[in-house]
Amino acid sequence: MKKLTTYSIAIMGLLIALTIVMTRLFSVETTFLRVSLGFVPQVMMGILFGPLWSGIGGVLADFIGITLLGKAPFFIGFTISAFVEGSIYGWFLYKKNITWQRTIVCVLVVFLVSRLFLTPLWLGLMYHVPFFSWIIWGQRLLSAAISFPIQVAVTYLVAKSVPYKRLLRTANLFK
Repeated sequence: MKKLTTYSIAIMGLLIALTIVMTRLFSVETTFLRVSLGFVPQVMMGILFGPLWSGIGGVLADFIGITLLGKAPFFIGFTISAFVEGSIYGWFLYKKNITWQRTIVCVLVVFLVSRLFLTPLWLGLMYHVPFFSWIIWGQRLLSAAISFPIQVAVTYLVAKSVPYKRLLRTANLFK
């Protein structure tokens, strides 16, 4: 495992703080659904730090966010989802050529694994609602249909605008 430098820890801390603010403060949420731009800093973590450190950053953001600004009790399932999402972004975007196809597949995998499988599973366990209940799936499918193209576009624009190649080359994020 690569060791982080002081500079990279500072960048990671900034991205974790941005994830918390964008997910917890600047979001629209109901009991079974949250719409936010919290994925943007996670995408940046994936680009800069790779799957493992992005997953760890997602876990830290989830844990700190629920501790400071939680509106529901802590549930380990959502922390697992945060790790999985960060890891997926890192897997698809770290040291890779960012294309529309790669971005679409990356966001699709995040949606399928985390948003359309893990999150309904965790909500069902938390609220004792069957996995295939329309209470969970109605809002979730509508949200996915609307937010998927938006998230693909935003992810692509962020990935293309972050000068990650220069940062990775000159910033020496890892020892």
